[in-house]
Amino acid sequence: MLLDGAVCSRAVLAGQKHSELLLPMVQAVLAEAGLALSQVDAIAVGQGPGSFTGLRIGCGVAQGLAFGANLPVVEVITLEAMAAYALKDAASGGVVACLDARMNEVYAAIYEKSVSGLHTASEPGLYAPGQAPLPVGDMVYLGCGSGFIGYSAILAERYAGRLARVAPEMHPHAEAIARLAADKWQAGDFVAAESVEPRYIRDKVALKTCER
Repeated sequence: MLLDGAVCSRAVLAGQKHSELLLPMVQAVLAEAGLALSQVDAIAVGQGPGSFTGLRIGCGVAQGLAFGANLPVVEVITLEAMAAYALKDAASGGVVACLDARMNEVYAAIYEKSVSGLHTASEPGLYAPGQAPLPVGDMVYLGCGSGFIGYSAILAERYAGRLARVAPEMHPHAEAIARLAADKWQAGDFVAAESVEPRYIRDKVALKTCER
C-alpha cells in the first residue's frame, strides 16, 4: 500500500499457496496502515505476464475487493514492475526484464529510465530465449528475472556485451506495483472491476505429447 509517499507491503514467494496467503496479507497491510478497504483510492494488480494460476487468483481477488468496496482497479504489467524496482535508486539506466514462461520460452521486455520516467523500449512478448528482444543503441543494461536462471547460457549469448550484470533472483515487487499504480491512477489510467483482465500473452499452457 502506498500512503503519503511511503509503502507498507508484504511479500512472499508463495509457490502454490497464493489463495491461502493473499487475503490475510491484504488484511495485514490495511491494519498496518490503519485504514479500511473503503478508505483507499484504488486497488493495484499485477496483471501479468506470469503464472496462469497466480494471475487468475490475483486478478480475481482484486476484482472481488474492488466490487465490494466500489473501487477502481489499476493494472500494472509485471515486467514493468520488475524493471521499476530494479531501477528504483537509479537516475537512469535500462533493464531487460525476462521471466521463465516454461515450454522453452520466456516473457521479455526492455525498459529504460530517464529524468522523465520509465519508458518501454520493447513491449512485453513471448519469445524463444534465443530470439528475445535486443536493445537499440550502445547502453548496457541490467538483466533480471527467472528467465536468466532457466536459460542462462542462451541468454548470455543473446545479450553478449549488452548486460552490465544479471539479477536472476529478482521478482516483480508489490512496492513497485504500488508506485507505478499511483502514477497511473493520477493520470486516469484505471478500469472498473468488471474490466480487469490478466495479461497472459500466451494462450497455450501445455505441450501435446507429440510436441514433448
